[in-house]
Amino acid sequence: MSTAAAARETVAALGAGRMGRGIATAFAYAGHEVWLVDAKARPAGQADALARDALCEIDASLAAMARWGAFDDALRPTILGRVRFADREAAPAALSHADVVFEGVPEVLDAKREAFAFAAPHLRPDAVLASTTSSFLVTELAGFAPRPQRFLNAHWLNPAHVIPLVELSAHPGTAPEASRALSSLLERIGKVPVTCAAAPGYIVPRLQSLIMNEAARMIEQGVASAEDIDRATRFGLGFRFANMGVVEFIDFGGNDILYYASRYLSQALGDERYASPAIVDRHMREGRNGLRDGKGFYDFGGVDVAAYRTQALGRMLGMLAHLGMLRPPDPG
Repeated sequence: MSTAAAARETVAALGAGRMGRGIATAFAYAGHEVWLVDAKARPAGQADALARDALCEIDASLAAMARWGAFDDALRPTILGRVRFADREAAPAALSHADVVFEGVPEVLDAKREAFAFAAPHLRPDAVLASTTSSFLVTELAGFAPRPQRFLNAHWLNPAHVIPLVELSAHPGTAPEASRALSSLLERIGKVPVTCAAAPGYIVPRLQSLIMNEAARMIEQGVASAEDIDRATRFGLGFRFANMGVVEFIDFGGNDILYYASRYLSQALGDERYASPAIVDRHMREGRNGLRDGKGFYDFGGVDVAAYRTQALGRMLGMLAHLGMLRPPDPG
């Protein structure tokens, strides 16, 4: 990646659909020049229409953010002006200027292969290329990359310009400096990059698929209505995990609680998918039940437990205040 204007790398989004537009919005908002690149051959009229549609959508997203107080709306033309659209004819020049290219074409293997082949002759040797795929493993796509050592996956969550998380997945041939460069860039625009192995579902989709299927199953079984499940998610499950990570919560509440609850649910519901994995059983045997044992998935040696609990409470009270649900006590 070039050292010139290191704080303001030029970014290209290869693919002008929803993901590309969200990524372009995120980087333009953070002060970067962005190319929104459409590599598909289209009649001139269609390309112009796509450009207008893409820029109008980005402008609408920015306008909505301004209405909610994210920034002064007077800055919107400046932010939008950082995004330039390149059709297939202009794409080579746009790609040649990019320090980082995010591929976001449709989730079809042939489309990915064609997009990489089109981009390959125009990418700078030091450019980082990242696929935003949610369907294919980085190991499946690395063979399409012109320089595999500069390639990895970067899975954004929609809407990309709002949600902080980006899941990074490298393949064995990815150069560590390429991963570090991309992670650092994402942090500088306010994102939270996490690293995961090349495994189906990354982290968030793998977790949320279980939750969403179980919610649908409970409706199917008459356990609760859609409305009550959503209320339970927003004000219970989601509220809790917005303030404390899932694994942190295992240690906070106690691995042993998860162990016994899993045994009960798997027996009561007659379904092995509720059974705990071997690591939970092993932690139970080894006395690694979390905060009160001083060790679990995390090591709590040297942690001020009282301060830690107070901080956790403070985060939850802060969210209650944000939701307008923090009520004063009844003085009576």
